[in-house]
Amino acid sequence: MKFYYVYILLCADKSYYTGITHNLEQRLEQHQNGTASIYTSKRLPVQLKWYLQLTNPNDAITIEKQIKGWSRKKKQALIDGHWDDLVRFSKNYMEYGRQD
Repeated sequence: MKFYYVYILLCADKSYYTGITHNLEQRLEQHQNGTASIYTSKRLPVQLKWYLQLTNPNDAITIEKQIKGWSRKKKQALIDGHWDDLVRFSKNYMEYGRQD
């Protein structure tokens, strides 16, 4: 069975990078040596902060796209396992007020 990984890296400039791969160890090595992404190559070193293993590539692509659209706070809540905050940071702050 082939696995697919959606992952979040913390870059040296404290930004997050979200990606997808079928070989997580190899991809992390590529990020660290600057050959995986122009974005991360300019923000080395990177640290793996979170990943999800999936068997369906379409699910992996969908989740990666979803996470890429999230705010930094929501990504941090996912990394920290703060599930209630995922919902809280999804709400429109104009409607529900800022949740700092």
